[in-house]
Amino acid sequence: MQFQIRLKQLRESTKTSQHQLAMVLGVSQSTVGMWESGKNLPSVTTLMELADYFGCTTDYLLGRVDYPYLEIKKAPPES
Repeated sequence: MQFQIRLKQLRESTKTSQHQLAMVLGVSQSTVGMWESGKNLPSVTTLMELADYFGCTTDYLLGRVDYPYLEIKKAPPES
């Protein structure tokens, strides 16, 4: 799945408008629209902000993995 599809799915699943997302990120609504249409990509910094906002990983946004959340497992205690 490509970035633009994941971004739109996440935005719609959280009932966030393009305008609301743009305000949070400090970009224009047309910028968000360009990301969702695949005409442009966000900067690395903005990609990290998107991941933080949606509570997912950047790898998920970029389509590198199919699970949105990073599961961190602690190592078992040493005996």
